[in-house]
Amino acid sequence: MTDPDTIDDTTADYERFETELVAQDRDAAQVTTADVDETTAHQLVNELIEGGRVTPVVDQRVFVHEPSGEAFDSITQLAVFHRGWQAATDVNAGGD
Repeated sequence: MTDPDTIDDTTADYERFETELVAQDRDAAQVTTADVDETTAHQLVNELIEGGRVTPVVDQRVFVHEPSGEAFDSITQLAVFHRGWQAATDVNAGGD
């Protein structure tokens, strides 16, 4: 018996191609939260307050993210958290 011709063996090419596609899928599924500037954070938090998803607790100077119960003293941290939380919620809803 002879060994298969290495030129005709495309197994390694297929594995590299599939690995690249999986990496692209992961990149597409990730939500970018690093680009939340202060203006964007204020807009998002104001929308969340109006929608009842965030409650400001004035005497404690915090914002409570109602769906998760987490409290934040920074609007930017709250906005980044909500984006990540929303992305995770969307992924879980899509996977069911």
